[in-house]
Amino acid sequence: MKTAAPERVDLPVTGMTCAACARTIERTLGKTPGVERASVNLATATATVEYDPARVRPGDFVGAIEGLGYGVPQEAPKQGSEEPALLRRLVVAVALAIPVMALGMAHRLPWVQLVLTVPVIFYAGAPFYVAAWKAIIHRSANMNTLISLGTGAAFLYSLVQTVGGHHDVYYEAAAVIVALILLGRTLEARARGRASEAIRRLIDLQPRVARVVRDGQEIETPVEQVRAGDVIAVRPGERIPVDGVIRDGEAALDESMLTGESLPVDKHAGDPVYGGTLNRSGAIRFAATKVGRGAVLQQMIELVKQAQGSRAPVARLADVVSGYFTVGVLIAAAITFGVWLFFAPFATAMVNAVAVLIIACPCALGLATPVAIMVGTGRGAERGILIKGGEALEMAHRIDTVILDKTGTITQGRPQVVRVNGDDELLRLAASAERHSEHPLGKAIVEAARERGLAMEEPERWTSETGMGVRARIGGREIAIGRPGVTVTIDGLVAGSIEIADAIKPEAAEAVRRLRAMGLEVWMITGDRQETAEAIAREAAIDHVVAGALPQGKVDAVKQLQASGKRVAFAGDGVNDAPALAQADLGIAMASGTDIAMEAGDITLMRSTLSGVPESIELSRRTMRIIRQNLFWAFAYNTVGIPIAALGLLSPMLASAAMALSSVTVVTNSLRLK
Repeated sequence: MKTAAPERVDLPVTGMTCAACARTIERTLGKTPGVERASVNLATATATVEYDPARVRPGDFVGAIEGLGYGVPQEAPKQGSEEPALLRRLVVAVALAIPVMALGMAHRLPWVQLVLTVPVIFYAGAPFYVAAWKAIIHRSANMNTLISLGTGAAFLYSLVQTVGGHHDVYYEAAAVIVALILLGRTLEARARGRASEAIRRLIDLQPRVARVVRDGQEIETPVEQVRAGDVIAVRPGERIPVDGVIRDGEAALDESMLTGESLPVDKHAGDPVYGGTLNRSGAIRFAATKVGRGAVLQQMIELVKQAQGSRAPVARLADVVSGYFTVGVLIAAAITFGVWLFFAPFATAMVNAVAVLIIACPCALGLATPVAIMVGTGRGAERGILIKGGEALEMAHRIDTVILDKTGTITQGRPQVVRVNGDDELLRLAASAERHSEHPLGKAIVEAARERGLAMEEPERWTSETGMGVRARIGGREIAIGRPGVTVTIDGLVAGSIEIADAIKPEAAEAVRRLRAMGLEVWMITGDRQETAEAIAREAAIDHVVAGALPQGKVDAVKQLQASGKRVAFAGDGVNDAPALAQADLGIAMASGTDIAMEAGDITLMRSTLSGVPESIELSRRTMRIIRQNLFWAFAYNTVGIPIAALGLLSPMLASAAMALSSVTVVTNSLRLK
């Protein structure tokens, strides 16, 4: 029986507060029959599920998540949308916690402290207790469990003491802990909102309306209603609404949202345009070719979303630890309470146990990796570097060898005139003779004449012989252009020659220098002859060359280096290099603009400049460095903090401040990638 192709769904999830929440949802979804893979990202608050549509439906996942006490809204909430509600609760908590703390330090007016603390617990801290209760119902524990037990114990003990007429109360601990944790979550929400700016900016680039030309009239139409083939008018200062090809007009388009390059690109009839790019000058009309999810901008948004929701292999240890962490903390707090009860009053034992519960909340651990990946992949997208996910990001920093395909990667990928052995008249006549030629060399001559502003003539007579060249009569003179070396003959006499080559890209040598400075071994591979390959390699400062390689030969070259223990990245154009891109440990595809080549490479460079290769590897190294820092401090914080709290050397208020600070520190450290 043939099984259906797996499908994928991304579900927004509300109510998650720590890595334990994400782990619980992920484990539950993973056990659902028909689910092939489930991943829950705390930073993006998203559950990603790959499933067999013949066995299970997305509605089943919603039911499973809601059954655990979490929410699945119809639309994903905007990043940072929770901040206003958190801020309201924070204001109430701080306003009341300050006088409670002052009265508590003076050991005065316990009834007043009680009255002031009740709104802090039952309004400001209500989400903690509701979430903790839902977790208990579903036989799980998370960060809210620890916070609720800690603050609840302090509040209930103080309530009993107050009713009994005693002044030994800890209302200030309960109130200040709630206030500090809310402060941490508010700052964290703000920072996470900044971390997700890349997607928001990409989405904002999509115009809401397009000016569609119908019956000679320009009609404003919602962009969702634009169809392939519609003719669209764009004026200066407006954004291109969908992908298409220019029919008439000229414009200078800012394509930095695609490529990261700020210089406008001149566009003429027949040139492609992409939705979201900005028309700096000129008016054009173009025919829509790709709309909706097929457009380049939408593909970019989807790829960035997938990358930001992915998990790097380095995060697996943190996932496993955080899955068991909460239960371990509850046991540690119980032991702390029991041991202290033998040597000190009940209140001291309770306070130390509360400190353990609060200091051990594994928030920072759960945020250490996903926030860094979110910021790193977002930063890459802003620079025209699309990274498939955490695994590609992690592999990129392990690379020690880079193989660069010559044509289209190191070189321009098309013949260009590099020297004219003669004057402008020679080039003008040659271009006039070649103006109707379809041969790449002829096109290169015509392009060179246009760049110099030379006026070409219409040939009076024109003939072309395959492999031999072109003959034409222009202005009464007989012009002959010979192949393969481009010699120009006028009226039977050799008048000069035009040298044509596939020139290397201007930035190629500098990009290779950067790769070598990073400690990487650089190879060039090509199907060209050995002499041609070596000449290009010398110009680009590359020492290792493989020439005469067909697509299978490129794959074999990658395999040979891998067999010698190298971790290999292959950079190519994503078309005929697809096998080598797939074989390499890291495939870097140079996109042509219309083809993002998402399937071919692990990393796609939206601008076809070689500088993107060292830039993408450096971004990976920086991101992995940030992730390691985050994981180290998250583990160190919990490892050091728990015994200090258990020994009675840390008050619950300081523990809550440190806990809140740890999460904010991890997110802020990740934002340094921006």
